[in-house]
Amino acid sequence: MMDAAPQRTPQFGQYPPASRTIVHIADTHLRGGNALLGGRFDTERTLAATMAQVERLGVRPDAIVFAGDLTEDGEPEAYARLREIVEPVAARLGAPVVWIAGNHDERPEMRRDLLGLEPSEEPVDSIWDLGGLRLIALDTSVPGWHHGELSPAQLAWLRDALATPAPLGTILAMHHPPLPTHLAFFDILELREQAALAEVLRGSDVRAILAGHLHYATHGTFAGIPVSVASATCYSMNLANPAEEVNGMDAGQSFHLVHVYEHTITHAVVPLGEEHGPATFSAQWLAQMAQRTPEERLELFSRKPPRN
Repeated sequence: MMDAAPQRTPQFGQYPPASRTIVHIADTHLRGGNALLGGRFDTERTLAATMAQVERLGVRPDAIVFAGDLTEDGEPEAYARLREIVEPVAARLGAPVVWIAGNHDERPEMRRDLLGLEPSEEPVDSIWDLGGLRLIALDTSVPGWHHGELSPAQLAWLRDALATPAPLGTILAMHHPPLPTHLAFFDILELREQAALAEVLRGSDVRAILAGHLHYATHGTFAGIPVSVASATCYSMNLANPAEEVNGMDAGQSFHLVHVYEHTITHAVVPLGEEHGPATFSAQWLAQMAQRTPEERLELFSRKPPRN
């Protein structure tokens, strides 16, 4: 556990620092014994790289959200390894981890081997209070299938949970995104009966929806609510190919940084990789700029040099 939160970036513009920060990760697809996914992808390596990069960010997130497909086959060994890689980093950052079931997960094993609960086929739904920001994790998985659904009981539970607004609003996190995709084969595995979910969400305090499943980053709206889909850490879809030829590649993996402000929420894509580049704007530079007046900062950083 960290003794103190990292210093906030100084406010130089109209917006104060974000009131809450969430790390949004999707589709780790770990396998027991670190067997290569599809004979090609080292999912332990990319997950470890992801967590190392999260720690290098120098922020103390209010939560780390894993948006489903935590494992490839729901193996107990894979869930145990997931905890071994993620939990030490989360503990050092002082951040709770929100585990969300995906279509490749198995509810009984996830409950027992990841969450320490009694194994059952009941949905893995949960509510988290992140200092006034409510995070609701919805289990859209369907035992024995890869498409997504929400049962009438889950929708009733969600409606009850949203009946009382949260001080900073609500973020909904799930695996199957309530969005269209231009990849036709993903349509087969979409979240079904979305109209029923939209009916529950309209007029609620839900400010954003986080999801995974697609293995590429995309954004849209659902029932008037912004939806942000994080790419996978295991592999990403090569969208440079024609839609009917899109397949997985060991490149383009990323996660999202979600910043919650009073009137908006932003979703920044953080690519995996070791390239850091020169520290053009160092902590020392920021500290020096913080000592300037707004007029001096504008003069030093905004004014263009004279044209010859």
